[in-house]
Amino acid sequence: MKPVKAALVLLMALAFMLSPILSSGFSGFTADQFPVPQTDPPIQPTGWTFAVIWSVIYLWLGVMAVFGLFRRSRNDAWDHTRWPLIASLALGAAWIPVANLSPIWATVMIWAMLVTALWALIRTPAQDGFWLQAPLGLYAGWLTAAANVGTAVVATGYGATPVQPIHAAFLVVASWIALTLARLGPGYPFYLLAMLWASFGILVDNLLAGRMIFAGLAAVVMGVLIPAGWRNYTRFRARRGQPPTPRYRPQ
Repeated sequence: MKPVKAALVLLMALAFMLSPILSSGFSGFTADQFPVPQTDPPIQPTGWTFAVIWSVIYLWLGVMAVFGLFRRSRNDAWDHTRWPLIASLALGAAWIPVANLSPIWATVMIWAMLVTALWALIRTPAQDGFWLQAPLGLYAGWLTAAANVGTAVVATGYGATPVQPIHAAFLVVASWIALTLARLGPGYPFYLLAMLWASFGILVDNLLAGRMIFAGLAAVVMGVLIPAGWRNYTRFRARRGQPPTPRYRPQ
């Protein structure tokens, strides 16, 4: 069964990677998808940050899936992450077509993607950190930002006001989720790196739009995430040097 699950991870990763090509693509919700048009929402990172991080995430998830199938297919530690990761990637493969049709259902789906991605992340072992935890961390970290960004845009798109305080609240929620996981876990630096990248994208977008208060909030979030990320990186490196526990003994 373990090799079958490893093959399913690769299959779902390929479906996820091909979804932007096989669909019409997605560059954010359009203004006409909402009763109240959302043009350049304050919480949404600037466009090129999406392209950069998704390129890295797609590539690294693909490498992880291939390595997992051919080198770790019977490894107990890797197998522990597979069912939630399969579920998250399967939802992700279907997400873009849904997002282009229904922002509400897309928001429900992205929270489900996030929950299952976090479930997989917290099950990652100490060993093979750059092969397994790093791509899962980037994926889950960006989903943490994206789920809150999407929810904020949908909320104000359906009439919630005032816009900037609501979007600020969701940025704080995303940061709280990230910092809570970082504090309670054994060290997830790549997860925090994705959140830091999202905050940077929000900072740049708001500086360009002249929204200095919101840009200041994004800068504060970055100022909190950077030291937390460094502490997580030191724990990550220390943990990689530990011998495997019986529960995660490699095959």
